Amino acid sequence: MTTRLQQFALTLAALAATSFLSPSTYAEEGGEPVKGGTLVYLEQQAHTNLYPPAGGFYPNGGVLNQITDKLTYQNPKTLEIEPWIAESWTINDDATEYVFKIRPGVSFSDGTPLDAAAVAKNFDVFGLGNKALKQPVSEVINNYERSEVIDPLTVKFYFKKPSPGFLQGTSVIGSGLVSPSTLALPFEELGDATKIIGSGPFVVGSETLGKELNLKAREDYAWGPAKLEHQGRAYLDGIKYIITGEDSVRIGALLAGQADFIRQVQAYDEAQVEAQDFQIYAPPTRGVNNSVVFRPDNPLVADLRVRQALLHGTDSKEIVSTLFSRNYPQATSFIASTALGYVDLSKKLAFDPEKSKKLLDEAGWTLGSSGLRQKDGKELVLTAYESLPQPQNKETLQLVAQQWSKLGVKLNVLAGDSGSKTVDDLDPAKTPVSPAMVGRADPDVIKSQYYPKNRDVLRQKGGLSDKVQNFVDDRLNGLLEQLASEPNRDKRLAIAGEVQNYVVDQAYAIPLFEEPQAFAGAPYVKGVAFEAVGRPSFYSTWLDKH
Repeated sequence: MTTRLQQFALTLAALAATSFLSPSTYAEEGGEPVKGGTLVYLEQQAHTNLYPPAGGFYPNGGVLNQITDKLTYQNPKTLEIEPWIAESWTINDDATEYVFKIRPGVSFSDGTPLDAAAVAKNFDVFGLGNKALKQPVSEVINNYERSEVIDPLTVKFYFKKPSPGFLQGTSVIGSGLVSPSTLALPFEELGDATKIIGSGPFVVGSETLGKELNLKAREDYAWGPAKLEHQGRAYLDGIKYIITGEDSVRIGALLAGQADFIRQVQAYDEAQVEAQDFQIYAPPTRGVNNSVVFRPDNPLVADLRVRQALLHGTDSKEIVSTLFSRNYPQATSFIASTALGYVDLSKKLAFDPEKSKKLLDEAGWTLGSSGLRQKDGKELVLTAYESLPQPQNKETLQLVAQQWSKLGVKLNVLAGDSGSKTVDDLDPAKTPVSPAMVGRADPDVIKSQYYPKNRDVLRQKGGLSDKVQNFVDDRLNGLLEQLASEPNRDKRLAIAGEVQNYVVDQAYAIPLFEEPQAFAGAPYVKGVAFEAVGRPSFYSTWLDKH
């Protein structure tokens, strides 16, 4: 590895050493692992699509992390990139060429070899997409050009421009390696877990779509991340996922011994769980914080002064103290304080309702007899859909609505399972406000969130709307392109800081809190691990029921 990229890795490690970690997140667990048993895991939502780049949705990632391996492994404690399916790698000085040596003897569960050709095929699809099969480009891969198979165990990747985030990108859930037969299927068929063939420690046994998924241990698995002590078959015989939407039902089943492990524990349930000596796990997601974002194509929020007014009229401290626990730190930028490139913007995010009222007055929005701000015969009434994967998002948005109502602004909060949600959320004319977050332990996460060809949370150029304002921010997009293409570590981090300042100065986002992934487990569940942004790994998990 080049000196420059070695420095980058050291910076990651130094940052991780000061990261916030729940005391229970990485508890050391003694005892000799016991083989056997099935882990009953209650998941809040069903997975949607298991095409690996769709793994950013946590229910998807929670499955993919058990059935696929990655080219590299990002140590969740140090954030260093370590060998896994790749034994070693080299990177040229400007990060436009990467060469990986593949571990011998690895195979997919259908028996096909996981060799250089298979790795090349995976990243050609992830980096370029496949329009015929409707498989989209991965948001973690930038400037990809092509692959080259040097020999059966050596693969080289070429990039059109520097791609400094690619090494870390090979370690993320969205880069899980799947067999060529899986990649040959159209995107719409990849919601069927039985069609996903990986090389991971578990394989799919059976599935009842939307209700239950059964994984079983792969008997011949022998290639865990190189630095893990555990290298053989998983200790568990299997994992049973049961979709359980109600928070109270998941908690009740866990405490009653009907389940072993659950995801999406609400903050108000943490004390109840810990009081019975069950364990809370709250691994950080180290990416873009839980936020409210605006769609400036909507004329109601096109004026910078309106967005600034709503930013300073939002009390994130009240939101955290009212709804959440110590596992949810108040946001001080739109990326987490544990994220690489973080800049403290607390002063720019200060709660100041009097300033908010003044800004709304200056923007021409005056209080009417109804108590709402009015301008040109219109009332300042905004709409947002709750995001079901985000913790207590409905309650969070409702509290934001209460805070904004004191300014004379109404926020309607609509149900996240509404049939029109998906289409309406793409239309700034219908949905000018939206909750957002994304986890990834690399500065490229910022581009993933805001860039028009990635998640495009600002809905530049109108999304599906009539493009009344035809909003596009060329400066922001230029900064995001620089961020993803700058091989110099110091310059890249400086760009990350510049983007943070710019997004807050433009009041495109209102950061609320640093979002962990919250889980709970029975006292006898041992060896649970999490990848760098909070998805569980059950490879080394075992059940100590003696």
